[in-house]
Amino acid sequence: MASMFPFSQRLRSCNNLSLGFPRKIFSYSPESAPSPRAFPLPFAVRHRSFGSSPIHQWRSSVVLDSFVEKPARPISLRQLIFFGGRNLDERRIIDFANYVRSELPVRIAHRIRDMQKLPYVVVTNRHLSEVYELYYSAFDAFRKIPEIGTVEDNDNFCQVVKKTLKEHLTVIPSLAMGVLECRDLVPPEELDRFMNRVLRSRISRRVIAEQHLALTDTFNSPFHFPDSSPHHHSGTDFVGEVFPRCNAREVVETVGKHAQDLAREANGSLSRVPEIQIEGHLDTTFPYILSHIEYIIGELLRNSIQATVDCHSSSLELPPIKVLICHAPQHVIFRVSDRGGGVPADELADLWSFAKGPRPQARLKNFSQVPKMAATLQELQKTSHTHSRREGQDSSLSTLTSRPPHLRLGMGLPMSRVYAEYWAGSLELHSLEGYGTDVFLQISKLGNKSEQLNLDGV
Repeated sequence: MASMFPFSQRLRSCNNLSLGFPRKIFSYSPESAPSPRAFPLPFAVRHRSFGSSPIHQWRSSVVLDSFVEKPARPISLRQLIFFGGRNLDERRIIDFANYVRSELPVRIAHRIRDMQKLPYVVVTNRHLSEVYELYYSAFDAFRKIPEIGTVEDNDNFCQVVKKTLKEHLTVIPSLAMGVLECRDLVPPEELDRFMNRVLRSRISRRVIAEQHLALTDTFNSPFHFPDSSPHHHSGTDFVGEVFPRCNAREVVETVGKHAQDLAREANGSLSRVPEIQIEGHLDTTFPYILSHIEYIIGELLRNSIQATVDCHSSSLELPPIKVLICHAPQHVIFRVSDRGGGVPADELADLWSFAKGPRPQARLKNFSQVPKMAATLQELQKTSHTHSRREGQDSSLSTLTSRPPHLRLGMGLPMSRVYAEYWAGSLELHSLEGYGTDVFLQISKLGNKSEQLNLDGV
């Protein structure tokens, strides 16, 4: 643990970058939480759930309690850029490795405790039970890793991280199916709060884990020279997984073309798709993780395209989808406007819910065809991919999952909101039933907002 202090101290020492780690706490707090005895044997006993759940082994709660008592230490995009930018050397790689090593078990422990607080009939659902086992296995693996002191230690640590990332690609479908199956057993609002916490924490763990893997790849690259300018070697547009100068217009153009191609694939190669018109501050740039912004914009445009096609199927021409880009001193705002008929009034209230919404049985059937899901735009295509990482390289997710674009899972909008709020942004939808919708996405322009890990007040 000693190696973490130089890391956080160097971050705090940077002028005007607000690089210290705020000591934010999860919604769980040791003072307000029940004692360990309040969970006598929630998963400690051997049991089977309805639907043939796996059998769980006995585990003492003492170790988990010690990690739940620790708060997570959120990090910002600016911190990720600073620490992985110029002068990436062995000391920085090892320090960041120890930050990830100590942070992952804490963040996982809080989510395990969230699952233990659910009613017994929910946690014994076979899908949620599988997620619990994955989380507990990962928690045990990461908490037992000793302090990293050499590059060789870091390489071994990275292998464990890669293995865990791949294993956890089943988490989103399992969570979604478990929540849909339990929607009549627990108030939907409670299930939605649980899903938001789990998914936001999942994003947070993958961000720091994949950032470390990407920085390690950069450090091990034969073209990496620690003392050189970052513009002197390949892959320099990215700092790990972060794109410091993400261009708003280019993202909309690239993602829009991809969304149009997906619509043609789903509706037929000769089907019509609406034009996407971009206006506003077209030169706007901001730091972001491209896979996040691409997923959000992609889901918004896919929804608008399909709604427009369905609403104007008998028309000679399709009205265009308009994307307005606006930058303010602190924020970048995207407005996506369509004339796709709006959202029916009876569906509007459940638009952001994972547990509620129409056609639950159809969604369950569709999820059963998606064994793995990374929640990226890239998994919706099998050949080319967008530029979510540096040219010629794939992220640890982009080639591991794929799913048919025509499957409607009912979680595109709520998942997009989780992504937006993770970096202190927002996502809102205004519908004029019978005419169309306006969706507003607001994100931080400066990259100085820390991960939003605490759901109090959300």
